[in-house]
Amino acid sequence: MQTNLAPEYRATPEGQEAEAILRKCVHCGFCTATCPTYQTLGDELDGPRGRIYLIKQVLEGQTPTRATQLHLDRCLTCRNCETTCPSGVQYGHLVDIGRKIVDEQVERPTGEKLQRWLLKEGMNSPLFAPALKLGRAVKGLLPESLGEKIPTVQDAGAWPVREHARKVLLLAGCVQPAMMPRINYATARVLDAVGVQTVIADKAGCCGAVKFHLNDQDGGKAQMRANIDAWWPLVERGEVEAIVMNASGCGVTVKEYGHLLRLEPQYADKAARISALTRDLSELLPAMLPELVDKLKDRVTVPPAPVAYHPPCTLQHGQKLRGGVEAGLRELGFDLRVARTESHLCCGSAGTYSVLQPEISHQLRDRKIAALDEPFAPEKPAAILSANMGCIVHLQNGTEVPVMHWVELLDQALATD
Repeated sequence: MQTNLAPEYRATPEGQEAEAILRKCVHCGFCTATCPTYQTLGDELDGPRGRIYLIKQVLEGQTPTRATQLHLDRCLTCRNCETTCPSGVQYGHLVDIGRKIVDEQVERPTGEKLQRWLLKEGMNSPLFAPALKLGRAVKGLLPESLGEKIPTVQDAGAWPVREHARKVLLLAGCVQPAMMPRINYATARVLDAVGVQTVIADKAGCCGAVKFHLNDQDGGKAQMRANIDAWWPLVERGEVEAIVMNASGCGVTVKEYGHLLRLEPQYADKAARISALTRDLSELLPAMLPELVDKLKDRVTVPPAPVAYHPPCTLQHGQKLRGGVEAGLRELGFDLRVARTESHLCCGSAGTYSVLQPEISHQLRDRKIAALDEPFAPEKPAAILSANMGCIVHLQNGTEVPVMHWVELLDQALATD
């Protein structure tokens, strides 16, 4: 794609990065065929190719409008288009640049600004846990898009207390400890079962994705730097062998710290090191299998009833990790089934998207649940598994079938006498 960037963007790091991405695009339209919003809305401007043109026009000096902003807002940033693209267009990075530039020029309505501020500040606040408790008490009075995000109280069980020579860092997350604590506890117990100790750094918090993707990129980067500072002493001393993520949305962000902080002299090298050490929990599964197979071989609950699996976009498209969870759990004896069609499509959660774009999000959720149910028809799966808390909460609101993280099912199997 030919470009002619306006002078105000031509010499900036964002402009140069965007131009390099734009020039890889060959207008083929393969991305359109796998874009959830294009399939839902049928508008070229609500597909990757159309949004690429909109961003190109802005970078070439055209004034963005409220319509430009809305088309970019409606993107899920699922990055399915990146998996499909034969030219290697890094659309995710481009849309981050485009949204930032457009938001600087297009004023949002007051209600929209308030909603976004509440999301990016509230989800990172120490008041989130008490607010969640209050929300559970008044759930029926809340708007549907907020009320459905409040899961029931979980019994997380006990954190393992054994010491191990092998240690990994775990990012607890900003809302996961309050909303779905069982995921972190299950992770620690499963790793403990194979001789790995889970460590959580006190001052590590949100990965930065919420603020960054709500166009508070400076705020998001500040959280990234804070996590690096919290982790660095353990990393520098070689006390941990990996930084483990059990939320694929966090994982894809931390794996991009090296890119996002590459222009900051004090953090560039550290960020690259942190990204290189980061692993999704599923990446540890192959090495864990021999010991897990031995531990589970006499358990009467394995294989359990058939379960469905939804691979999050941030895992399969963002991190390019496909098939690992499925292969690992099947080797352990679980009857795991994926959707025969559309397993590559987004469920509609997409971080804060399900709150900001509830209509599109619900359509995608219902479509995803139907696809997950289809291999079990006329029955239902015993459970739906995923690898990201946002997907789990979102899907649970559309089905009576229990939805959980795959590590929770594994934890349950290990706990069965």
